[in-house]
Amino acid sequence: MKNALGDSRCTLLGVTGGIAGGKSTVSAMLAKLGAPLIDFDLIARQVVEPGTPGLAKIVNYFGRQVLAGDGSLDRKKVSAMVFGEWEKLKKLESFIHPLIHEEFMRQAGAIAAAKPEAIIQVAVPLLIELNLQDLFDKILVVYVPAEVQKERLVKRDNISPAAAAKIMESQFPIAEKLEFADFVVDNTGNLDYTRTQVEKIWRDLQKERELCCGGGCGT
Repeated sequence: MKNALGDSRCTLLGVTGGIAGGKSTVSAMLAKLGAPLIDFDLIARQVVEPGTPGLAKIVNYFGRQVLAGDGSLDRKKVSAMVFGEWEKLKKLESFIHPLIHEEFMRQAGAIAAAKPEAIIQVAVPLLIELNLQDLFDKILVVYVPAEVQKERLVKRDNISPAAAAKIMESQFPIAEKLEFADFVVDNTGNLDYTRTQVEKIWRDLQKERELCCGGGCGT
């Protein structure tokens, strides 16, 4: 298969969806089935930890006011500074995104070396917004209707419906993300309903893996 790793026997599965839609739930289920997880959110935090080049670049541009008392990045302050400020947002992304991609490639390469035929799931909240589809063999979108998404976001983050709506506006509508999906998990129902869908997708991925390997794993 051809993905971010080049001609690889591994399958890279991009997992995305809308905020508060249940991506973490689906990723946990996939991990339990045997899919190693690379989490872009986690990487995004790691590349700006104290002492990293990523944090140094952010401080040099935005000033030391972006730091919390312990010297770590105050993510809420940074978010407030770039919200609605296109130039500042693009500058922040230019600092962080190359570092995230580098660490993603490092992790994916390490997993591929240890498990050459692994199905690696990569959780990327803004996969479609950042036009990263070509990095992956398959795209899985976790779906809930927009109204359900907003209700869950309000409850999860203890914010107002208006604040939730504003956050959701910064992402592509979930209906648009579905257009890019090879697989869709409807996370509207209970956990058993979600798990049944995830298990079927896992079986389908394994079947594709078997077919691929039957043809030499080079396509």
